[in-house]
Amino acid sequence: MMKITDTHAHYDDEAFDSDRDELLSELLADKCEKIVSLGCDIEKSRFNIALAERFDGLYAAVGVHPENCADVKDGYLDELKELAKHPKVCAIGEIGLDYHWEPLDKQRQIRFFREQLELARELNLPVCVHSRDCTGDIMDILREYKPNGVMHCFSGSIEVADELLSFGMMISFTGLLTFKNAKKAVEAARHIPLDRIMLETDCPYMAPVPHRGERNDSGYVIHTAEKLAEIKELTLEETVRACNENAERFFRFGQKKG
Repeated sequence: MMKITDTHAHYDDEAFDSDRDELLSELLADKCEKIVSLGCDIEKSRFNIALAERFDGLYAAVGVHPENCADVKDGYLDELKELAKHPKVCAIGEIGLDYHWEPLDKQRQIRFFREQLELARELNLPVCVHSRDCTGDIMDILREYKPNGVMHCFSGSIEVADELLSFGMMISFTGLLTFKNAKKAVEAARHIPLDRIMLETDCPYMAPVPHRGERNDSGYVIHTAEKLAEIKELTLEETVRACNENAERFFRFGQKKG
């Protein structure tokens, strides 16, 4: 079986504290071509860079997640810019909007999202976008910026997918694609051209069937790949090869920035 690139993971999470290094060594040796571990604030972004320095196939993304922007000082952009210059940093992320939780400061989230989109444009880095309960506002901003980006953990409609594709963006699917109630995501996956799709786990969250309720890790991305192959009526090898190639093209792993 070909190794699969997991384009969105969170190995800074405390769920991995007991076995992080051992797990990553095993995954990169046997199951994963590459893994991208994304930061959600400055501290976690630094952690992921340090982690990526220790594993050849592990890369980092740096950014401030919308759920964390209330706790980040306004001078964060200078720190983020310096972190993003590291050779193992391949994207700005996880960034975006999330209107699910209260209390909610929409304007601060929007400002942080815009600032980080501007930084990614300045540094010629792709962005990994988070969107939850905010479709109107986030699509307005994406229409404006048309970033070199990926909408991660996609669960939306064909119509939203088509507009994202029209901006030139990629779309990635998690284990959600394997859930029984994920009809919209399955329909979208069937509709989206294979050369615009990437695979991810969002681990330790979003474990796919048959591992729902467990701690997720990058080894479980195989189940999402199998489901996508079924939807696309392709072999697993064809599906994995295409998604890995898409990830290489999108992240430009190890290539010089600028």
